[in-house]
Amino acid sequence: MPTILRVFCCLLFFSSVANAQTPNSADCRTAIPVCADAPIVSQADGSGDIDDFDPDVIRITGCLEKGSISSANIENNTSWFVFRAGTGGQVGFDLEALPVGGGTGTPTAEWDFAVYGPDVDCADISNGTAQPIRCNYEVNNTDFTGIGVNPVNGQVGAPFVKGSQNTYDEWLDVQPGEIYYILINNFNTNFDGDPEPFMLTFTGSSVQADQNTALDCTLRDEFLGLDIVACEGDPDIQLSALNSPAGSDIANVVWTVDYDDDGTVDDTLTGTGPFGAEYIVTSPNSGRYFAEITTITGTPPTVADEGGILISFYGDPILDRVEILDTNLSIDPNMNNIEIFVDGDSSYEFAINGGEFQDDPVFNDVPPGINTVIINDKNGCGTTEPIEFLVVGYPKFFTPNGDGVHETWNILGIETLESPVVFVFDRYGKLLVQLGATGGWDGTFNGRPMPSSDYWFRFEYGEQENGAVVAKTRKAHFTLKR
Repeated sequence: MPTILRVFCCLLFFSSVANAQTPNSADCRTAIPVCADAPIVSQADGSGDIDDFDPDVIRITGCLEKGSISSANIENNTSWFVFRAGTGGQVGFDLEALPVGGGTGTPTAEWDFAVYGPDVDCADISNGTAQPIRCNYEVNNTDFTGIGVNPVNGQVGAPFVKGSQNTYDEWLDVQPGEIYYILINNFNTNFDGDPEPFMLTFTGSSVQADQNTALDCTLRDEFLGLDIVACEGDPDIQLSALNSPAGSDIANVVWTVDYDDDGTVDDTLTGTGPFGAEYIVTSPNSGRYFAEITTITGTPPTVADEGGILISFYGDPILDRVEILDTNLSIDPNMNNIEIFVDGDSSYEFAINGGEFQDDPVFNDVPPGINTVIINDKNGCGTTEPIEFLVVGYPKFFTPNGDGVHETWNILGIETLESPVVFVFDRYGKLLVQLGATGGWDGTFNGRPMPSSDYWFRFEYGEQENGAVVAKTRKAHFTLKR
Protein backbone atom coordinates (compact mmCIF):
# COMPACT_ATOMS: atom_id res chain seq x y z
CA MET A 1 0.00 0.00 0.00
CA PRO A 2 1.47 3.41 -0.85
CA THR A 3 2.23 5.67 2.07
CA ILE A 4 -0.33 8.44 2.37
CA LEU A 5 0.65 11.61 4.13
CA ARG A 6 -1.99 12.68 6.62
CA VAL A 7 -2.16 16.42 7.07
CA PHE A 8 -4.34 18.30 9.52
CA CYS A 9 -5.54 21.68 8.45
CA CYS A 10 -8.45 23.99 9.02
CA LEU A 11 -11.66 23.26 7.16
CA LEU A 12 -13.14 26.08 5.22
CA PHE A 13 -16.13 26.60 7.50
CA PHE A 14 -16.72 30.21 8.38
CA SER A 15 -19.47 32.20 9.97
CA SER A 16 -19.92 33.95 6.66
CA VAL A 17 -22.71 32.27 4.72
CA ALA A 18 -21.11 33.03 1.37
CA ASN A 19 -17.92 31.07 2.15
CA ALA A 20 -19.40 28.21 4.14
CA GLN A 21 -21.16 26.25 1.40
CA THR A 22 -21.00 22.52 2.10
CA PRO A 23 -21.76 19.85 -0.53
CA ASN A 24 -24.97 17.93 -0.09
CA SER A 25 -25.40 14.21 0.51
CA ALA A 26 -28.93 12.92 0.05
CA ASP A 27 -27.94 9.39 1.14
CA CYS A 28 -27.60 8.20 4.72
CA ARG A 29 -24.79 5.88 3.62
CA THR A 30 -22.61 8.80 2.53
CA ALA A 31 -23.66 11.29 5.22
CA ILE A 32 -21.27 14.26 5.49
CA PRO A 33 -19.08 14.28 8.64
CA VAL A 34 -19.46 17.60 10.50
CA CYS A 35 -18.60 19.19 13.85
CA ALA A 36 -19.55 22.28 15.84
CA ASP A 37 -16.70 24.70 15.16
CA ALA A 38 -18.77 26.97 12.88
CA PRO A 39 -22.18 27.14 11.15
CA ILE A 40 -22.65 24.79 8.22
CA VAL A 41 -24.37 26.11 5.12
CA SER A 42 -25.63 23.63 2.57
CA GLN A 43 -28.63 22.90 0.40
CA ALA A 44 -30.90 19.96 -0.27
CA ASP A 45 -31.45 19.10 -3.88
CA GLY A 46 -33.43 15.97 -4.41
CA SER A 47 -34.53 12.65 -2.96
CA GLY A 48 -32.12 10.15 -1.47
CA ASP A 49 -29.81 8.10 -3.64
CA ILE A 50 -31.41 5.05 -2.08
CA ASP A 51 -34.71 4.70 -0.26
CA ASP A 52 -33.42 5.37 3.24
CA PHE A 53 -36.75 4.38 4.75
CA ASP A 54 -39.09 1.42 4.45
CA PRO A 55 -42.47 3.13 3.77
CA ASP A 56 -44.40 0.41 5.58
CA VAL A 57 -42.32 1.04 8.70
CA ILE A 58 -42.30 4.83 8.51
CA ARG A 59 -46.08 5.01 8.31
CA ILE A 60 -46.29 3.92 11.93
CA THR A 61 -43.38 5.85 13.46
CA GLY A 62 -45.30 8.98 14.47
CA CYS A 63 -42.94 11.88 13.80
CA LEU A 64 -41.82 10.77 10.36
CA GLU A 65 -45.43 10.06 9.50
CA LYS A 66 -45.70 13.56 7.98
CA GLY A 67 -46.44 15.58 11.12
CA SER A 68 -49.43 17.90 10.88
CA ILE A 69 -49.38 18.12 7.06
CA SER A 70 -50.85 15.02 5.46
CA SER A 71 -49.27 15.64 2.04
CA ALA A 72 -45.66 15.93 3.28
CA ASN A 73 -43.08 13.52 1.91
CA ILE A 74 -40.85 11.62 4.28
CA GLU A 75 -37.64 11.95 2.30
CA ASN A 76 -37.22 14.38 -0.58
CA ASN A 77 -34.94 17.40 -0.94
CA THR A 78 -32.89 15.85 1.85
CA SER A 79 -29.43 16.17 3.36
CA TRP A 80 -27.70 13.69 5.65
CA PHE A 81 -24.98 14.62 8.17
CA VAL A 82 -23.11 12.58 10.77
CA PHE A 83 -21.26 13.79 13.88
CA ARG A 84 -19.24 12.17 16.66
CA ALA A 85 -19.46 13.53 20.20
CA GLY A 86 -16.11 14.76 21.49
CA THR A 87 -17.18 15.47 25.05
CA GLY A 88 -20.13 14.51 27.17
CA GLY A 89 -22.94 16.96 27.72
CA GLN A 90 -25.81 18.80 26.11
CA VAL A 91 -25.95 19.19 22.32
CA GLY A 92 -28.62 20.74 20.10
CA PHE A 93 -28.80 22.63 16.83
CA ASP A 94 -30.64 25.40 15.01
CA LEU A 95 -31.75 24.64 11.46
CA GLU A 96 -32.45 27.92 9.69
CA ALA A 97 -34.07 28.40 6.29
CA LEU A 98 -32.08 30.80 4.05
CA PRO A 99 -33.20 32.82 1.01
CA VAL A 100 -32.47 31.26 -2.34
CA GLY A 101 -29.30 32.74 -3.86
CA GLY A 102 -28.03 34.06 -0.52
CA GLY A 103 -29.89 37.36 -0.80
CA THR A 104 -32.16 39.13 1.65
CA GLY A 105 -35.43 37.76 0.32
CA THR A 106 -37.90 35.59 2.13
CA PRO A 107 -36.91 31.91 2.55
CA THR A 108 -39.25 29.53 0.76
CA ALA A 109 -38.16 26.26 2.38
CA GLU A 110 -39.74 24.69 5.41
CA TRP A 111 -37.24 22.35 7.05
CA ASP A 112 -37.91 19.21 9.05
CA PHE A 113 -35.40 16.90 10.72
CA ALA A 114 -34.79 13.56 12.42
CA VAL A 115 -31.82 12.46 14.53
CA TYR A 116 -30.69 8.83 14.91
CA GLY A 117 -28.24 7.40 17.40
CA PRO A 118 -26.19 6.74 19.24
CA ASP A 119 -24.13 4.35 17.14
CA VAL A 120 -26.67 3.08 14.62
CA ASP A 121 -26.08 2.32 10.96
CA CYS A 122 -28.04 3.18 7.87
CA ALA A 123 -29.28 -0.37 7.38
CA ASP A 124 -31.02 -0.21 10.76
CA ILE A 125 -32.50 3.19 9.88
CA SER A 126 -33.84 1.79 6.62
CA ASN A 127 -35.45 -1.33 8.07
CA GLY A 128 -36.97 0.50 11.02
CA THR A 129 -34.81 -1.16 13.67
CA ALA A 130 -33.43 2.28 14.56
CA GLN A 131 -36.09 4.87 15.31
CA PRO A 132 -35.40 8.63 15.51
CA ILE A 133 -34.52 9.80 19.02
CA ARG A 134 -35.28 13.44 18.14
CA CYS A 135 -37.58 14.47 15.34
CA ASN A 136 -39.90 17.17 14.03
CA TYR A 137 -42.09 17.33 10.94
CA GLU A 138 -44.37 20.13 12.13
CA VAL A 139 -45.50 23.37 10.40
CA ASN A 140 -42.74 25.97 10.72
CA ASN A 141 -43.69 29.66 11.02
CA THR A 142 -40.31 31.02 12.20
CA ASP A 143 -37.82 29.71 9.58
CA PHE A 144 -36.20 27.87 12.49
CA THR A 145 -36.46 24.29 13.67
CA GLY A 146 -34.09 22.12 15.66
CA ILE A 147 -33.14 20.80 19.08
CA GLY A 148 -33.03 22.99 22.17
CA VAL A 149 -34.70 26.44 22.15
CA ASN A 150 -36.05 28.36 19.15
CA PRO A 151 -33.92 31.57 19.04
CA VAL A 152 -36.75 33.59 17.46
CA ASN A 153 -39.65 33.01 19.83
CA GLY A 154 -38.00 31.24 22.77
CA GLN A 155 -40.02 28.09 22.17
CA VAL A 156 -38.55 25.33 24.34
CA GLY A 157 -37.96 21.93 22.80
CA ALA A 158 -40.42 19.21 23.71
CA PRO A 159 -41.14 15.62 22.64
CA PHE A 160 -42.92 15.47 19.30
CA VAL A 161 -46.71 15.74 19.35
CA LYS A 162 -48.41 15.76 15.96
CA GLY A 163 -50.28 18.99 15.35
CA SER A 164 -48.59 20.88 18.20
CA GLN A 165 -46.64 23.07 15.73
CA ASN A 166 -43.74 23.12 18.18
CA THR A 167 -40.76 22.88 15.83
CA TYR A 168 -38.10 22.22 18.49
CA ASP A 169 -37.32 18.95 20.24
CA GLU A 170 -35.46 18.31 23.52
CA TRP A 171 -31.68 18.58 24.01
CA LEU A 172 -29.47 15.59 23.32
CA ASP A 173 -27.38 14.29 26.22
CA VAL A 174 -24.33 12.76 24.52
CA GLN A 175 -21.30 10.78 25.64
CA PRO A 176 -17.80 11.00 24.10
CA GLY A 177 -17.40 8.82 21.01
CA GLU A 178 -21.09 8.40 20.27
CA ILE A 179 -22.09 8.80 16.61
CA TYR A 180 -25.35 10.42 15.49
CA TYR A 181 -26.99 10.88 12.07
CA ILE A 182 -29.06 13.96 11.16
CA LEU A 183 -31.66 13.87 8.39
CA ILE A 184 -32.75 17.28 7.07
CA ASN A 185 -35.86 17.37 4.88
CA ASN A 186 -37.52 20.25 2.98
CA PHE A 187 -41.32 20.05 2.89
CA ASN A 188 -42.23 23.12 0.81
CA THR A 189 -40.47 21.98 -2.36
CA ASN A 190 -40.43 18.27 -1.78
CA PHE A 191 -42.34 17.55 -4.96
CA ASP A 192 -40.16 19.40 -7.50
CA GLY A 193 -36.56 18.69 -6.38
CA ASP A 194 -35.47 22.35 -6.58
CA PRO A 195 -32.51 23.01 -4.23
CA GLU A 196 -32.97 25.27 -1.21
CA PRO A 197 -30.26 26.55 1.18
CA PHE A 198 -30.13 26.19 4.95
CA MET A 199 -27.73 26.85 7.82
CA LEU A 200 -27.02 24.32 10.56
CA THR A 201 -25.56 25.70 13.80
CA PHE A 202 -24.79 23.47 16.78
CA THR A 203 -25.83 24.68 20.22
CA GLY A 204 -26.00 23.43 23.80
CA SER A 205 -23.97 23.67 27.00
CA SER A 206 -21.09 21.49 25.78
CA VAL A 207 -20.86 23.50 22.54
CA GLN A 208 -20.84 26.77 24.52
CA ALA A 209 -18.09 25.39 26.74
CA ASP A 210 -15.83 24.60 23.74
CA GLN A 211 -17.20 24.34 20.22
CA ASN A 212 -13.90 22.88 18.99
CA THR A 213 -14.14 19.80 21.23
CA ALA A 214 -17.87 19.34 21.85
CA LEU A 215 -18.12 17.43 18.58
CA ASP A 216 -15.07 15.51 17.38
CA CYS A 217 -13.77 17.48 14.41
CA THR A 218 -11.29 14.73 13.48
CA LEU A 219 -14.28 12.90 12.03
CA ARG A 220 -13.96 15.27 9.07
CA ASP A 221 -10.56 13.75 8.29
CA GLU A 222 -12.62 10.68 7.39
CA PHE A 223 -14.26 12.80 4.73
CA LEU A 224 -15.34 9.82 2.61
CA GLY A 225 -17.74 8.97 5.42
CA LEU A 226 -18.29 5.93 7.61
CA ASP A 227 -18.10 2.38 6.29
CA ILE A 228 -21.07 1.34 4.15
CA VAL A 229 -22.99 -1.92 4.09
CA ALA A 230 -25.06 -2.38 0.93
CA CYS A 231 -26.93 -5.13 -0.87
CA GLU A 232 -26.09 -6.55 -4.26
CA GLY A 233 -28.31 -4.79 -6.77
CA ASP A 234 -28.52 -1.57 -4.75
CA PRO A 235 -28.16 1.71 -6.68
CA ASP A 236 -24.66 3.03 -7.24
CA ILE A 237 -22.84 4.67 -4.33
CA GLN A 238 -21.27 8.06 -5.07
CA LEU A 239 -18.15 8.88 -3.06
CA SER A 240 -16.98 12.47 -2.92
CA ALA A 241 -13.71 14.08 -1.86
CA LEU A 242 -15.29 17.54 -1.92
CA ASN A 243 -15.85 17.35 1.85
CA SER A 244 -12.11 17.08 2.49
CA PRO A 245 -9.96 19.57 4.45
CA ALA A 246 -8.65 20.86 1.11
CA GLY A 247 -11.93 22.67 0.51
CA SER A 248 -11.74 24.65 -2.73
CA ASP A 249 -7.95 24.05 -3.00
CA ILE A 250 -8.38 20.72 -4.83
CA ALA A 251 -6.32 20.32 -7.99
CA ASN A 252 -6.65 16.59 -8.55
CA VAL A 253 -7.93 13.46 -6.79
CA VAL A 254 -6.50 9.95 -7.19
CA TRP A 255 -8.72 7.05 -6.18
CA THR A 256 -7.43 3.60 -5.20
CA VAL A 257 -9.09 0.45 -3.92
CA ASP A 258 -8.15 -2.56 -1.80
CA TYR A 259 -10.76 -5.07 -2.92
CA ASP A 260 -9.92 -7.72 -0.31
CA ASP A 261 -9.34 -5.21 2.52
CA ASP A 262 -6.07 -7.01 3.24
CA GLY A 263 -3.80 -3.95 3.32
CA THR A 264 -2.72 -4.16 -0.33
CA VAL A 265 -4.02 -1.67 -2.88
CA ASP A 266 -5.25 -3.58 -5.93
CA ASP A 267 -6.11 -0.88 -8.44
CA THR A 268 -6.01 2.84 -9.27
CA LEU A 269 -9.38 4.19 -10.36
CA THR A 270 -10.55 7.09 -12.50
CA GLY A 271 -12.73 9.65 -10.76
CA THR A 272 -15.49 11.75 -12.28
CA GLY A 273 -16.70 15.31 -11.90
CA PRO A 274 -14.57 18.38 -11.12
CA PHE A 275 -10.95 17.42 -10.36
CA GLY A 276 -11.98 13.73 -10.48
CA ALA A 277 -13.29 14.34 -6.97
CA GLU A 278 -16.14 11.85 -7.23
CA TYR A 279 -16.12 8.10 -7.75
CA ILE A 280 -19.10 5.84 -8.44
CA VAL A 281 -19.01 2.42 -6.74
CA THR A 282 -21.26 -0.13 -8.42
CA SER A 283 -22.60 -3.38 -7.02
CA PRO A 284 -21.05 -5.81 -6.18
CA ASN A 285 -17.58 -4.21 -6.04
CA SER A 286 -16.84 -4.53 -2.34
CA GLY A 287 -13.57 -3.07 -1.10
CA ARG A 288 -11.84 -0.33 0.85
CA TYR A 289 -11.69 2.86 -1.23
CA PHE A 290 -9.17 5.68 -0.73
CA ALA A 291 -8.97 9.26 -2.02
CA GLU A 292 -5.69 11.19 -2.17
CA ILE A 293 -5.91 14.88 -3.03
CA THR A 294 -3.32 17.09 -4.65
CA THR A 295 -3.92 20.76 -3.79
CA ILE A 296 -3.58 23.79 -6.02
CA THR A 297 -1.39 25.71 -3.61
CA GLY A 298 0.69 22.73 -2.65
CA THR A 299 0.15 23.51 1.04
CA PRO A 300 -0.52 20.92 2.23
CA PRO A 301 0.81 18.87 -0.72
CA THR A 302 -1.71 16.07 -0.15
CA VAL A 303 -4.79 15.43 1.92
CA ALA A 304 -5.99 11.86 2.38
CA ASP A 305 -8.62 9.85 4.15
CA GLU A 306 -6.04 7.40 5.50
CA GLY A 307 -8.53 4.78 6.66
CA GLY A 308 -10.54 5.02 3.46
CA ILE A 309 -14.10 3.77 3.41
CA LEU A 310 -15.00 0.09 3.42
CA ILE A 311 -17.98 -0.74 1.20
CA SER A 312 -19.39 -4.25 1.62
CA PHE A 313 -22.01 -5.61 -0.76
CA TYR A 314 -23.97 -8.64 0.41
CA GLY A 315 -26.26 -10.89 -1.60
CA ASP A 316 -29.19 -13.08 -0.61
CA PRO A 317 -28.18 -15.57 2.08
CA ILE A 318 -27.44 -19.07 0.76
CA LEU A 319 -27.41 -22.18 2.93
CA ASP A 320 -24.10 -24.01 2.63
CA ARG A 321 -24.74 -27.01 4.89
CA VAL A 322 -26.19 -28.21 8.18
CA GLU A 323 -23.90 -30.31 10.37
CA ILE A 324 -24.99 -32.60 13.21
CA LEU A 325 -22.62 -31.81 16.06
CA ASP A 326 -23.48 -34.67 18.44
CA THR A 327 -24.83 -38.02 17.39
CA ASN A 328 -28.01 -38.96 19.14
CA LEU A 329 -28.26 -42.63 18.29
CA SER A 330 -26.93 -43.84 21.64
CA ILE A 331 -28.19 -40.90 23.72
CA ASP A 332 -31.62 -39.49 22.93
CA PRO A 333 -33.18 -39.36 19.45
CA ASN A 334 -35.01 -36.16 20.28
CA MET A 335 -31.88 -34.21 21.27
CA ASN A 336 -29.88 -33.46 18.14
CA ASN A 337 -27.39 -30.59 18.14
CA ILE A 338 -26.85 -28.95 14.75
CA GLU A 339 -24.89 -26.02 13.32
CA ILE A 340 -25.97 -24.04 10.27
CA PHE A 341 -23.34 -22.77 7.81
CA VAL A 342 -24.05 -19.96 5.33
CA ASP A 343 -22.26 -19.27 2.06
CA GLY A 344 -21.46 -15.59 2.74
CA ASP A 345 -19.79 -13.28 5.24
CA SER A 346 -22.64 -10.97 6.20
CA SER A 347 -24.37 -10.98 9.59
CA TYR A 348 -27.16 -13.53 9.83
CA GLU A 349 -29.87 -14.79 12.16
CA PHE A 350 -31.60 -18.15 12.01
CA ALA A 351 -34.97 -19.71 12.80
CA ILE A 352 -35.81 -23.39 12.56
CA ASN A 353 -39.21 -25.05 12.28
CA GLY A 354 -41.07 -21.75 12.49
CA GLY A 355 -39.48 -20.70 15.78
CA GLU A 356 -37.92 -17.40 16.87
CA PHE A 357 -34.81 -16.00 15.20
CA GLN A 358 -31.48 -16.29 16.99
CA ASP A 359 -27.96 -15.08 16.14
CA ASP A 360 -26.30 -18.33 17.18
CA PRO A 361 -26.16 -20.83 14.26
CA VAL A 362 -26.12 -23.74 16.75
CA PHE A 363 -29.46 -25.29 17.73
CA ASN A 364 -30.03 -27.97 20.35
CA ASP A 365 -32.81 -30.54 20.70
CA VAL A 366 -33.63 -30.64 16.99
CA PRO A 367 -35.92 -33.59 16.17
CA PRO A 368 -34.83 -36.26 13.70
CA GLY A 369 -36.19 -36.22 10.18
CA ILE A 370 -37.06 -33.29 7.91
CA ASN A 371 -36.69 -29.83 9.49
CA THR A 372 -36.72 -26.32 8.04
CA VAL A 373 -34.47 -23.30 8.51
CA ILE A 374 -34.98 -19.65 7.55
CA ILE A 375 -31.89 -17.44 7.23
CA ASN A 376 -32.21 -13.67 7.51
CA ASP A 377 -29.45 -11.25 6.52
CA LYS A 378 -29.32 -8.74 9.39
CA ASN A 379 -27.94 -6.14 6.99
CA GLY A 380 -31.24 -6.18 5.14
CA CYS A 381 -30.02 -8.07 2.08
CA GLY A 382 -32.61 -10.83 2.00
CA THR A 383 -34.41 -13.61 3.81
CA THR A 384 -34.63 -17.16 2.52
CA GLU A 385 -37.77 -19.17 2.15
CA PRO A 386 -37.93 -22.15 4.56
CA ILE A 387 -35.15 -24.56 3.51
CA GLU A 388 -35.51 -28.24 4.34
CA PHE A 389 -32.66 -30.15 5.95
CA LEU A 390 -32.48 -33.70 7.28
CA VAL A 391 -31.37 -34.81 10.72
CA VAL A 392 -30.45 -38.48 10.91
CA GLY A 393 -32.06 -40.10 13.94
CA TYR A 394 -34.50 -42.81 14.90
CA PRO A 395 -38.04 -42.95 16.31
CA LYS A 396 -38.24 -44.01 19.97
CA PHE A 397 -41.36 -46.02 19.20
CA PHE A 398 -43.65 -47.19 16.40
CA THR A 399 -47.23 -48.54 16.32
CA PRO A 400 -47.89 -51.08 13.57
CA ASN A 401 -51.64 -51.33 14.29
CA GLY A 402 -53.07 -50.53 10.87
CA ASP A 403 -54.10 -46.93 11.54
CA GLY A 404 -51.61 -45.63 8.97
CA VAL A 405 -49.49 -43.75 11.53
CA HIS A 406 -46.00 -44.91 12.59
CA GLU A 407 -46.57 -48.25 10.87
CA THR A 408 -42.89 -49.05 10.23
CA TRP A 409 -39.57 -48.33 11.90
CA ASN A 410 -36.17 -47.40 10.45
CA ILE A 411 -33.40 -44.87 10.87
CA LEU A 412 -34.63 -41.45 9.71
CA GLY A 413 -32.34 -40.05 7.04
CA ILE A 414 -30.67 -43.39 6.41
CA GLU A 415 -30.83 -42.80 2.66
CA THR A 416 -28.30 -39.97 3.00
CA LEU A 417 -25.63 -42.20 4.54
CA GLU A 418 -22.97 -44.33 2.92
CA SER A 419 -23.52 -48.12 2.90
CA PRO A 420 -26.02 -48.15 5.78
CA VAL A 421 -27.32 -51.35 7.34
CA VAL A 422 -29.55 -51.85 10.39
CA PHE A 423 -29.92 -55.08 12.42
CA VAL A 424 -32.97 -55.41 14.72
CA PHE A 425 -32.92 -57.89 17.66
CA ASP A 426 -35.32 -58.98 20.33
CA ARG A 427 -34.39 -58.80 24.03
CA TYR A 428 -32.69 -62.20 23.83
CA GLY A 429 -30.39 -61.13 21.00
CA LYS A 430 -32.23 -62.94 18.22
CA LEU A 431 -31.87 -61.22 14.82
CA LEU A 432 -35.33 -60.37 13.54
CA VAL A 433 -34.67 -58.27 10.44
CA GLN A 434 -31.91 -56.58 8.47
CA LEU A 435 -32.77 -53.20 6.92
CA GLY A 436 -31.10 -51.11 4.25
CA ALA A 437 -31.54 -47.57 2.97
CA THR A 438 -35.13 -48.17 1.91
CA GLY A 439 -38.18 -49.61 3.57
CA GLY A 440 -38.60 -50.32 7.29
CA TRP A 441 -39.52 -52.98 9.82
CA ASP A 442 -43.25 -53.65 10.05
CA GLY A 443 -43.04 -55.35 13.48
CA THR A 444 -43.28 -58.95 12.22
CA PHE A 445 -40.96 -61.97 12.17
CA ASN A 446 -41.59 -64.69 9.59
CA GLY A 447 -44.99 -63.12 8.98
CA ARG A 448 -46.05 -63.18 12.66
CA PRO A 449 -46.66 -59.93 14.58
CA MET A 450 -44.13 -59.40 17.36
CA PRO A 451 -45.45 -58.39 20.78
CA SER A 452 -45.32 -54.93 22.35
CA SER A 453 -41.89 -54.67 23.88
CA ASP A 454 -38.50 -53.00 23.63
CA TYR A 455 -36.27 -54.02 20.73
CA TRP A 456 -32.59 -53.37 20.12
CA PHE A 457 -30.75 -52.42 16.96
CA ARG A 458 -27.20 -52.14 15.66
CA PHE A 459 -26.65 -49.46 13.02
CA GLU A 460 -23.61 -49.59 10.74
CA TYR A 461 -22.70 -46.98 8.14
CA GLY A 462 -19.76 -45.08 6.62
CA GLU A 463 -18.86 -41.48 7.40
CA GLN A 464 -16.41 -39.14 5.70
CA GLU A 465 -13.51 -38.11 7.93
CA ASN A 466 -10.53 -36.23 6.48
CA GLY A 467 -11.29 -37.49 2.99
CA ALA A 468 -11.68 -41.15 3.99
CA VAL A 469 -14.76 -43.25 4.70
CA VAL A 470 -14.68 -44.48 8.29
CA ALA A 471 -16.97 -47.26 9.49
CA LYS A 472 -19.34 -46.23 12.28
CA THR A 473 -21.49 -48.38 14.58
CA ARG A 474 -24.28 -47.28 16.89
CA LYS A 475 -26.45 -49.35 19.26
CA ALA A 476 -29.67 -48.37 20.99
CA HIS A 477 -33.24 -49.56 21.55
CA PHE A 478 -36.79 -48.53 20.69
CA THR A 479 -40.33 -49.60 21.59
CA LEU A 480 -42.99 -51.44 19.61
CA LYS A 481 -46.50 -50.50 20.80
CA ARG A 482 -49.73 -52.13 19.75
